[in-house]
Amino acid sequence: MTQSQQHIFVVDDEAPAREMVGDYLKMHGFNVTLCDGGKSLRSSIETATPDLVVLDLNMPEEDGLSIIRDLKSKTNVPVIMLTATASPIDRVVGLELGADDYIAKPCELRELMARIRSVLRRSAPAQAAAATGNAAKADADKELVRFGTKWLDLNAQALRDDEGNEHPLTASEFGLLKVFAANPKRVLSRERLLELANARDAEAFDRAVDLRIMRIRRKIEPDPSKPTVIRTVRGGGYLFSPSGEKA
Repeated sequence: MTQSQQHIFVVDDEAPAREMVGDYLKMHGFNVTLCDGGKSLRSSIETATPDLVVLDLNMPEEDGLSIIRDLKSKTNVPVIMLTATASPIDRVVGLELGADDYIAKPCELRELMARIRSVLRRSAPAQAAAATGNAAKADADKELVRFGTKWLDLNAQALRDDEGNEHPLTASEFGLLKVFAANPKRVLSRERLLELANARDAEAFDRAVDLRIMRIRRKIEPDPSKPTVIRTVRGGGYLFSPSGEKA
């Protein structure tokens, strides 16, 4: 998909900020839909599926975190948060809910553009795989990794069960699973996970690592309360056991 075809939804209750971002994106060749809140966003999604959503967290009608929770429960559309606060708490919660990146308001438009392009690049493989379908199946099979009850498709950045049903996976969750897939039976500290996953915001990501692992376990472990696929190593970090064997 070319940039000129990519559709971005900008959600902000402040018209000047919303229009400024929208005009800048249009100037750079994107198709843009402006929304003044959650209700408008949901209405717009019924008629068109965005490639990415730029979302203000602080809105009176409905806060952005609630919108992210609802959006991510239904789709895998990438989300970049706009936050007027410097608190890492909002960032951590937003990332845990499935947001893909964030930027502080008022934002530097060139930086926002760079973040958008980066997130779109990360999400492109899944869209490309869906478009090519069975034609790429032979190559894709070479990039399947077993994680407990699921298969991780590295090419499509998708998590599927044995019946082929896809289970929602955020970009950050995929990043962690990809790191584990490349380092089986190796103890990885939180710091090492951050380094290998190329986490941009080490502080915010580090505080959410345990929560992300917990979410991943719910999706892949036969018994999430007694994890055997991604195990916690006391004082060390985490270890991926492909066959789920216990220590």
